[in-house]
Parts: sequence; structure tokens; C-alpha cells
Amino acid sequence: QVQLVESGGGLVQAGGSLRLSCAASENIYSISAMGWYRQAPGKQREWVATIASTGSTNYADSVKSRFTVSRDIAKNAVYLQMNRLKPEDTARYYCYADLKLRRYWGQGTQVTVSS
Repeated sequence: QVQLVESGGGLVQAGGSLRLSCAASENIYSISAMGWYRQAPGKQREWVATIASTGSTNYADSVKSRFTVSRDIAKNAVYLQMNRLKPEDTARYYCYADLKLRRYWGQGTQVTVSS
């Protein structure tokens, strides 16, 4: 069982930046992949970014070159640095972790980008 707690969301103007954090309850070195999804009101949850246990990263086309996913194994944490934010980035952002063929989710943190 992995517990994930997100933080760092908030209200920001278009063009601004935010850094989301996801704290895991156990050593993330054993987790095969972690990352972020987001869900806007009335829309399906969509994948944003992933960082694998190897450190390799992947991004949705909509955020590529603006968002950066990273991790700090010593702190059992994963981060999402979001730059040049757009109103369409407004959503609740969820951290996830894949461990032993099971996906765990956090409760999410709200990001609102005003135009």
C-alpha cells in the first residue's frame, strides 16, 4: 500500500509557473513508475507525465516543453514543474504510483490558471 499526498496547487495567471509535489509513504526506488494525471471539470482524466524507475520521462504533447517531471528518491517525492501555464491547464492534478502491478492515486491538488 502506497499513500500519496499532493501539494503545491493554487491560482496563477496565464504565463506563470507552479511546482506540484507528491510525497509517497514509502521508498519510491521500488516503484516502477510515478507521474501525473489531470482532470478538468466535465472532462475525463488525462495523462500528463511519467517518470520511470530508470529516470526516463515522458510527456503528453499538450505539456511537452512546458512541464518537467522529476523525483527526489531521498525524499520519496515526485515533482511537476509547470511553466508558461495556460487557462486550459486548469484542472485537478493527481499523482500516481505503479507498484507490483497496482496503481495508487493521491487525492489531487487544484490548479487554476486565470487569463
